[in-house]
Parts: sequence; structure tokens; C-alpha cells
Amino acid sequence: MRTAYSVETVRTAERALMARLPEGALMQRAAAGLAAACAQLLGRVYGSRVVLLVGSGDNGGDALYAGARLARRGAGVTAVLLSPERTHQGGLAALRRAGGTAADPSDAAEEVIRAADLVVDGIVGIGGKGGLRPDAARLAALAGASRAVVVAVDLPSGVEADSGEVRGDAVRADLTVTFGTHKPALLIDPAREYAGSVRLVDIGLELPEEAELEALQHADVAALLPVPRAESDKYRRGVVGIAAGSARYPGAAVLAVSGALRGGAGAVRYVGPAGSAVIARFPETLVSERGPAKAGRVQAWVVGPGAGDDAATVAEVLEADVPVLVDADGLRLADRDAVRARTAPTLMTPHAGEAAALLGVARQEVEGARLAAVRELASRYRATVLLKGSTTLVADPDGGPVRVNATGTPWLATAGSGDVLSGLSGSLLAAGLSARDAASVAAYLHGLAGRYAADGAPAGAHDVADAIPEAWRDVRG
Repeated sequence: MRTAYSVETVRTAERALMARLPEGALMQRAAAGLAAACAQLLGRVYGSRVVLLVGSGDNGGDALYAGARLARRGAGVTAVLLSPERTHQGGLAALRRAGGTAADPSDAAEEVIRAADLVVDGIVGIGGKGGLRPDAARLAALAGASRAVVVAVDLPSGVEADSGEVRGDAVRADLTVTFGTHKPALLIDPAREYAGSVRLVDIGLELPEEAELEALQHADVAALLPVPRAESDKYRRGVVGIAAGSARYPGAAVLAVSGALRGGAGAVRYVGPAGSAVIARFPETLVSERGPAKAGRVQAWVVGPGAGDDAATVAEVLEADVPVLVDADGLRLADRDAVRARTAPTLMTPHAGEAAALLGVARQEVEGARLAAVRELASRYRATVLLKGSTTLVADPDGGPVRVNATGTPWLATAGSGDVLSGLSGSLLAAGLSARDAASVAAYLHGLAGRYAADGAPAGAHDVADAIPEAWRDVRG
């Protein structure tokens, strides 16, 4: 499992480690890892042109010491000093001893950046808040417009480490070399877009067991997938109820059922006005016209996709004493007090626009501060919340690490894709997974399925559903 820790936690761990090491040893570890990553990118270090953008913090020191290592291997290294009077003096001396030079952010520095093969961003460290100052923003823009590869030290300057927010100008890196652990911004958009590829350098930090963020990997998902046993029948495997669709949106019901049938439950019950469309596509579905309360035994419900204005069905499902997933129209129709009063698990799956409506804020506010938004929603509704997006987030109402998923593809931004995810998540709930695990596993499989379905070209939601078994087999190895 990939984990990320807050700035406060990282700094506490760094202080504890520095107390046991000779002075400067920790910075040398970081610089060695940074220099190795830069050398690998350059391929041929000797004769290459490297520019260091150096601020006043320890990131600037890391960049200077790494630059000294590259200079000793024959690179031409120039450090552009944004705060000459506060530059890390030990790192600057090391660079000069190795043959490197220093410059200020002048017109001459612009020429050096334009001619560089590699630019190292050591402007601001993990404690930075807000966007870059104008002089730094100008150099970052020059680096981005140059032919150079841009490498960020620990975190792209201008993004906020704990929240993943980008409040102004920021460096756009091709590679971020981060030390000790991932920082939340490296896993959460919009900051994640600025980081490029991420390389983690182990510097020996001892970190607490509980992280700020978790990102499941193949092995973690494989361990959570429901697998039937010899004595299993459809009821032991779980039955998921789907209350979705309307005369206007029958396709939402079909797509939700398609996801549910591939999610590991033993059977799918459908309740709603789109029964004929569901049966025509999936004859194995158990269709009922008697409403959720009289539909028969289920271990979990999915309600809301394509529901239109059917608030009565949403309210009836929320009264059920089994796990319930609420999506799409159901999010708008669900009474917040009814959700908060539930004793069985509730999973809500909004996209940014739906989350903004629930929180009473602008969509841009949710998209710019996704971590804060998903935590606030989970707390406000006392429910597990899956916030869809380029990096899907899953938060529990009682706190703990937020789960991050990034297996998807931009091709998943297509009508009906969320309905498939809802059915898949509901099926995993019915199979016995917790709301947090069901949401996390479903997002992971759904993202992989989206990749397989698209394969570099547009794909429809039904293609994503059809690719779920391939994703499942991939994860199981």
C-alpha cells in the first residue's frame, strides 16, 4: 500500500532522525537520491547543462548538494539564487568547490534556463503556502517553456503539501523526487498534475502506522476481493438490490445492473420502472415491481442512478437495515437527517458538481480542495463518501486515512460510467465488504476496466462494465 503523511508528521520524523545522525547527514541522503534521479534522466551527465532554482529553505540546500554531485561528474551547473542572503551556505560552498556557478534571477539567468538540459526546482519546501511569488513564477514559467526536463525537489513549488491545493502559480515538473514518504499533494489533484512522475527516496524516516492517505495497490485489492467457496450459494455470496432508472433514464438502471452483476454478489434484484429494459439485457436479474421493502431479501441496496424525482423510493431504501449506496439523483433526493440517522453503513458517491450542491459551495471550490470536501461531506452526513474524479477519494465519517485511487483514465468521463461504478460498489457491499473497502476496491477495478475498455480510444459505459472481469483477473494475478 502506498501511503502519504502530513507535513507535521514528516517534520517530527525528520527531527527524530536528525537527532541520531551526524549534522547534515540527512540532507546528504536526500541530495544523493536527487542527484541519482537527475543523472538517470540526463543519461550522459558529462557535458550536460543543469540549472538549479534555489530558494531559502532546505529544498534549496538539497538542490545545491545534488548539483555539486552532478558538477563533479562533469555537468555544467548554475544555481539561480532567489534569496542570495538566505541561501543554504554549506550547499552553495559545495557547489562552488565542485565547479558550479551561481547567478541571480536576472536576464542572464533566463538565457541559462533556456539553454538547460535539466532544471531542478528547489524554490519552496513542503511548508509553502499559496502560489509562487512573481520572481519565482517567472523562472518557473521559463523552465516550463524550455526544452529542459524539470525535476521538483520533494514537491513542486507552489502546491500545498497537505491539501493538494494550487492557489496560484506553481512549477510543473516532469519528475518529482520526494524524500521519506509521499506527501498528500503528490496523490491528489489538482497538485498531482503538477508533480509528473514521482520517485520516492528512502532516507530512513520512522513514521506512525496510520497515514494521512492510503492508495491501494494490486495486492491490497486482491486480498479484499470476495471469492466464493465450495458451499457458497447466491445468498451466501450476497444479493444486491438496485433501485434505479426512470421512464426518462432507463439506461441508468441497465448500467447499474451491469456493474452489479460483475461485482461478486450472487444475485441482483432490480426495482423500478425500467424492468423490461433490464431483463432484455440481463435476463439473470431478479425483477420486482413491488417496491424496495417488498422486493425480497437483499444484503445491500443501490439507489439513485437515473431516479429522476422519485424521492419516495430513495426514502424507502434509506429505511432498510442493510448497507445502502446513494448516487446521482439519490444524492439530491436523500434527506440528510435520514442519512445521518441510519445505523447500517451508508456510502455516498458524488462527483464534484454533486458534492458542491450538497455542501452549498461552487464546484470549483470542491475541485480545488478535494481532500477537504470529501472529509466535510463524510462528517456532515455521517456516511462513507466516494468523491469521483481524476483521483477518486474515499473518506469515512469517523476520520482515519483517506483512500486515494488513481487507476482511471480520462476516457472514463463518459455518460453512465458512474452508474456502472455504483452497481459494482453495491455488489461488493452485498458480498460483505465494509463501505470503505467496497468503495476503494470498486474504484480501483472501475479505473482499470476503463483503461482496458478505452485502450487509447473512446469507450462507452457499457464497454467499461464489460471490461470489469478482465480487471478482476489482472488484480488476482
